[in-house]
Amino acid sequence: MKKGLFMLSLLFLMNCGSDDRINNCNFLLNVGVNASLNLNLPEFSQLMFISNSVYVANQGNGGIYVTNVGNGNYRAWDAFDPNHAPSSCSFLQIDGVNVTCGCADENEYSLFTGQSIGDPLPCGLKEYRVTLSGNNLVISN
Repeated sequence: MKKGLFMLSLLFLMNCGSDDRINNCNFLLNVGVNASLNLNLPEFSQLMFISNSVYVANQGNGGIYVTNVGNGNYRAWDAFDPNHAPSSCSFLQIDGVNVTCGCADENEYSLFTGQSIGDPLPCGLKEYRVTLSGNNLVISN
């Protein structure tokens, strides 16, 4: 009985592991996003054309970027770099169809896919749901 208990304890301890890696994808908070963009308004009318993007403040962690990716599809991304703790440098600046982090590493992401450009990074951009309803884009999570 003692031998069986010892073997069971040993087996249990051998299966325990230590994973000290930090999950960097937890930098951004899960904040509520609920925005409606009327594509007939001048500030959002450029979304009628493929590859155009707009910035919407006061949503998500640091605002959101909304992009027309073609075929009546739109994607919305949080405007903070998910591979950095939120700070003044982790705000993403738009650069054509990409966004770039202002921190020293200058992480760059595609607004079409949300994935990093260049070196692979642990986290892609945080995406929000976009629904087209008539001429309104409803962005939520």
